Amino acid sequence: MTRACEHPDGSHTGAVPNLASATVGARLWLLVEHDGPWPSHLESFELPERISKLVQRAMERGIRPQLIRRPGRRARPQEQDLRVLVGYAIGPNPWLASGVIAGPEDLDLDALVAGVVPESCILEDEPVFLVCTHAKRNACCARIGLPLARTLAENWPERVWETSHVGGDRYAANLVCLPHGIFYGSMSQAAAIAAANAYRSGEIILDRYRGRAGIPEPLQAVEHFARAHTGERSVGAVAVESSRSDGDVTEAIVRCGDVRFQVVVEPSVLQAPCGTACAEKITSYRLVSLDRLTPVRYATPALT
Repeated sequence: MTRACEHPDGSHTGAVPNLASATVGARLWLLVEHDGPWPSHLESFELPERISKLVQRAMERGIRPQLIRRPGRRARPQEQDLRVLVGYAIGPNPWLASGVIAGPEDLDLDALVAGVVPESCILEDEPVFLVCTHAKRNACCARIGLPLARTLAENWPERVWETSHVGGDRYAANLVCLPHGIFYGSMSQAAAIAAANAYRSGEIILDRYRGRAGIPEPLQAVEHFARAHTGERSVGAVAVESSRSDGDVTEAIVRCGDVRFQVVVEPSVLQAPCGTACAEKITSYRLVSLDRLTPVRYATPALT
């Protein structure tokens, strides 16, 4: 039997662990609407000149560019203004803003880097959901992502976009929730609807949760295990306060609500579940230890 794709069995169903695999380099986002053909790599700049210049300006500033389009739309665009969204996904108070610009110089990307909404944009008050459907990057993203994007758009037509490569093709279909940069992978339609509903309520579902973008992978794992231990679902209730690494081992202090834990994780290599003929190994993380910290209470000397 011919394999449907080159990825290990179980990659697209949730059977393969995908924790701590969100894109580390995505803390700032630029989304550019483009209904025309998408190149396999945005950095090739094989796009209309205005979009290429805007993508280049973003990459020079460490901003992650993404092409977006409404699910099912494939028409070649006419010459017109560019619709953009910018996202600041850093810290406890991320934000998303949208605007329409005539050209690449009309968007103040330096303001975004500084955490300020560009003058040409206004804040969004609803989350945005991105589904990777980038066929030229990997066929599985289109094969699984396209129907998922259409299903989500039936529920939230103004908040769902198809997008270019987000990383982790083996975990298609991939779903990104902005402004926090929450990544999910191996999504079924039911799982995606549940995850989107949870995020709209300010919560995270651990099932198929890849992590939060812009955070080192070991700290994504720390957060995952802390949430699994406590059952904490609120997006903002879990935060790594400090960490240190010794070789491959990472130790962190993580806050879950009003409680702090010391969490230790290390990489774990798993054999892909496709039989002995498959030599591919999957890198994940395992929990070494998780201990609740006792609050320190300082005694006040009695006055004499």
